[in-house]
Amino acid sequence: MSVLEIKDLHVSVETDQGTKHILRGVDLSIQEGEIHAIMGPNGSGKSTLAYTIAGHPKYHVESGSITLDGADVLAMTVDERARAGLFLAMQYPVEIPGVTVTNFLRTAKTAIDGEAPAIRGWIKDVRESMSNLRMDKSFAERNVNEGFSGGEKKRNEILQLELLKPKFGILDETDSGLDVDALKIVSEGVNRAKANTGLGVVLITHYTRILRYIKPDFVHVFVAGRIAEQGGAELADRLEDEGYDRYLVDTNVG
Repeated sequence: MSVLEIKDLHVSVETDQGTKHILRGVDLSIQEGEIHAIMGPNGSGKSTLAYTIAGHPKYHVESGSITLDGADVLAMTVDERARAGLFLAMQYPVEIPGVTVTNFLRTAKTAIDGEAPAIRGWIKDVRESMSNLRMDKSFAERNVNEGFSGGEKKRNEILQLELLKPKFGILDETDSGLDVDALKIVSEGVNRAKANTGLGVVLITHYTRILRYIKPDFVHVFVAGRIAEQGGAELADRLEDEGYDRYLVDTNVG
């Protein structure tokens, strides 16, 4: 069983005001097939954790470790992390002019698997996934995210998740900017990927609405770069009622 293990992770970033310490000792263990929701107020370090796992060069790991099935993730390049089975669905997916969705997906699949997928089966898989995500077939020949609405960009991220079949998906506020219908469709895609491949999910969100459709096994409350509390799905319900004020009070007092 695959395991993504994060131990005592400290991460900083350089700003105009100097070094800013963001993650301050994060411990997290995600096993294959588990869904971990990471919740917390703005600026608490949730996205920093996502981008650090993915290998964004902006973030400097001061100490701690990230391993995937015992292999040192921090020693891997970004593409090596993808081939090892890590996938990041970005909060703000970027446009890639001149690269069609079809070419992007096939190129990515070839790079990850080490060989090109068989054409007939691949086309069938792409069409089926696009249909499930209510994406018109014309999207296949459009440039990646160019002119896409917010909901279309998020669906395109989940399309990649379904087709590339990573071991772990880190979903950075995939629910932001989605209406109810799009939220349901995206959530169904995540649940489908988990059911089909045993995907482990790190679901980063401010709000509990996506957790109505993607049921977490564990909920972690991020505050000031640390995990302030952990629990099951019931913790998310409490956050919906109470918010984050009591954690912020505790932080200010400390």
